Amino acid sequence: MCDVCVMNAVKDRMLSRRDLFKASAAVGAAATVGMATAPAAMAAGHDGVVDMTHVYDGDFPTYFGAPGITTEQPFNFAEHGFNLFELSVNEHTGTHIDAPLHFSADGMSVEEIPVSSLVVPLCVIDIAERAAGDADAQVTPDDLKAWIADHGDIPEGACIAMHSGWAGKTGGDGYRNVGADEKMHFPGFHVEAAQMLLEQTSAVAMAVDTLSLDHGPSETFDTHYAWLPTNRYGIENLAGLDQVPAAGATLVVGAPTHRGGTGGPARIFAMV
Repeated sequence: MCDVCVMNAVKDRMLSRRDLFKASAAVGAAATVGMATAPAAMAAGHDGVVDMTHVYDGDFPTYFGAPGITTEQPFNFAEHGFNLFELSVNEHTGTHIDAPLHFSADGMSVEEIPVSSLVVPLCVIDIAERAAGDADAQVTPDDLKAWIADHGDIPEGACIAMHSGWAGKTGGDGYRNVGADEKMHFPGFHVEAAQMLLEQTSAVAMAVDTLSLDHGPSETFDTHYAWLPTNRYGIENLAGLDQVPAAGATLVVGAPTHRGGTGGPARIFAMV
């Protein structure tokens, strides 16, 4: 073969390999872009994001009445050039997670909750009208059946949330709502509703806009004991349920990951 022919053959071969590398790089880039833009693609399928989290401080109502968080500031910007706070936090303060370990001897701790259980379909059971006239109102199997009749089957791996209208009461005594009987009075899930969800659905979470999955007067915590030991989790003090649809939203739960935790404050939002 002549020198020119050899040179041209080598050149063509190099170009072919270069084109192959370009194509491979393009495929790799496309895959990378696809991975990087997956959240944006998810967001594109929704009209917006709703924050479901209360801002909390030492005055935020807690189940036992004592402040759930205290802060100290050993470093401040004026003296040290940066700000830093030390926090002492009760795990069950503000908008927070109840891990299965909270009401079981050996259930999952908060960091063991699978990530796949933290991005879930949201189903909102609205009992606000009933709760306005009865602080001890509870979500019952009839409420779940009515939701299913209106919206279809509860999706796999869903979070079932009670909207009682209680979220707007956090600024005063009405949130804990202690009566003359010295018991708290606020809505929650009836244990029979929890049992129906356990037997007939694959729901992974139960959420309330009050201080407890059980209604205020409960002394036996039947719903907690029915739900959490099955390695499902709860969310308490959820906000913003009046801003999301009864069906169709996706709940994103920013659960804490401290080892061995029974729960903890969480940043939670809904894509609607």
